[in-house]
Amino acid sequence: MLNNREGFKSGFISIIGRPNVGKSTFLNRVVGQKIAIMSDKPQTTRNKVQGVVTTDESQMIFIDTPGIHKPKHKLGDFMMKVAKNTLKEVDLVLFMANADESLGKGDEFIMEMLGDSGTPIVLVLNKIDLIHPDELIGVIESYRNKMDFAEIVPISALQGNNVDRLMGVIKDYLPEGPQYYPADQVTDHPERFIISELIREKVLHLTREEIPHSVAVVIERIAKREGQETVDVSATIIVERDSQKGIVIGKRGALLKEVGTRARQDIEMLLGSKVYLELWVKVQKDWRNRANQLREYGFREDEY
Repeated sequence: MLNNREGFKSGFISIIGRPNVGKSTFLNRVVGQKIAIMSDKPQTTRNKVQGVVTTDESQMIFIDTPGIHKPKHKLGDFMMKVAKNTLKEVDLVLFMANADESLGKGDEFIMEMLGDSGTPIVLVLNKIDLIHPDELIGVIESYRNKMDFAEIVPISALQGNNVDRLMGVIKDYLPEGPQYYPADQVTDHPERFIISELIREKVLHLTREEIPHSVAVVIERIAKREGQETVDVSATIIVERDSQKGIVIGKRGALLKEVGTRARQDIEMLLGSKVYLELWVKVQKDWRNRANQLREYGFREDEY
C-alpha cells in the first residue's frame, strides 16, 4: 500500500545496540502491543522485527535488530549480518545504550561500525529510571566525546519517560513520503512468526544457563476449529541436547506445562480467540551451526 499525502512524513528507522539494552521493550511500547519478545537474557532478538507506528502526520517503520555481539556459531553470524544489513536501508539509526552502565568496548565497536554509514544517528540512552539525574550528564558527555550524534535523547522504555520526545525527534528526521502500510497494521511479520516468538520467550523466562540460546520454535499447525472461536496451535520446541530436552520438559512435564500456559495467554491476546496450544520438544544436535536447519527454522540470509 503506497498512499501519498502532501506533507506526510514516512521512513525506516533501525534500532541498534548491544544485547539487552531494551530495544524490544522500546519497540513494543511505541507500537502498543507485543511484537518483539523481551527477556533479561542477552541476544534475545534473532530476526529483524519490523514494527509500524502510524499517525495522522507520519508513518514510522522500526526495525529491531539482534544485539551486536561477537558471533560464536553460524546463527551468531546470521544475527550480525541482519543487524549490519539494516543500516543500508534506513533513513535514521537509533543507537541504544544503557544509561546505567559505563561506555564499554561493545559500544565503541558499534560506533565504529556506524561511523561511515552516512545515515543520521540518534543516541538513545535507555534505562534512565535506574540512575540519579545528576549522573546522566557524565554519561552523555562520555558518548558525545566519542562520536558526533545528530541528537542525544535519554529515555526509559520500560516506564515511558521521554519516549514522546524521542518520537518527535524521529519524525523531524524523516523525509516526506508515502504511507507504506495500512494505518492499523503494526508489523509485517505473519502471526505464525509472532506466535513462535511468544513461545520462545516463555522458554527464555523459565530456563537458565545454556538453554535460552539453544532454543528454536517451529509452528507445525495453526487452524481454527470449524464453527467455533477456538484456534488450535501445535508447535515444536527445538533444543540441541537430550539434557536440555529434559530441562525444558521439567519434572513430570511441569516446566513445559508452564511454558504452554503463559504462551497461550499471550497468543489469545494476539489472535483475539481462545487457543488450544500443544507443545512438543525435539532434539536437533548442534542446529545453530547447520545451515540447512537454520533455513528450516526461519533464518534465511536471502531475505535480509
